[in-house]
Amino acid sequence: MSSSNTRFRPLNIAVLTVSDTRTIKEDTSGEALIDALKTAGHTLADRQLIKDDIYDMRAAVSQWVADKAIHVVLITGGTGFHSRDSTPEAMLPLFDKQVEGFGELFRQISYDEIGTSTIQSRAVAGLANKTLIFCLPGSTGACRTAWNKIIGEQLDSRTKPCNFVTMLLGPAA
Repeated sequence: MSSSNTRFRPLNIAVLTVSDTRTIKEDTSGEALIDALKTAGHTLADRQLIKDDIYDMRAAVSQWVADKAIHVVLITGGTGFHSRDSTPEAMLPLFDKQVEGFGELFRQISYDEIGTSTIQSRAVAGLANKTLIFCLPGSTGACRTAWNKIIGEQLDSRTKPCNFVTMLLGPAA
């Protein structure tokens, strides 16, 4: 629920696509996230596409986490059960705190869209060095669901009773 008494505070968001098969031109999931964050009024801080490798993912995200100008990282891909899917394993050690409710809520919402197949989603989120990280499935539909039904509201300073913006940017002036 949003309140019009609070002003919108834009965030700087990086997008990482994890894929062994896609190129940037074929990355519809990353594009969907970029379109959504820009439409919401946020800024795309950086975008990368890397292979599904734990250490390459950690290296890329660690650079963003160390950059105080980047507030949020959206990762698409590598959250399933295939042998190469390793995004949760790459990110969990970086988290100072895990956002337990994100994966739970994502799977609950996804159930209405894809039924019991949602149990194969290992979507997770956490906070690392005051940077919020969301790990999403690689499907474009799943990215839209996550943004439209969870992430977009939680990255909007007008969402009440709480959102992540004050934690990421500090109190409004």
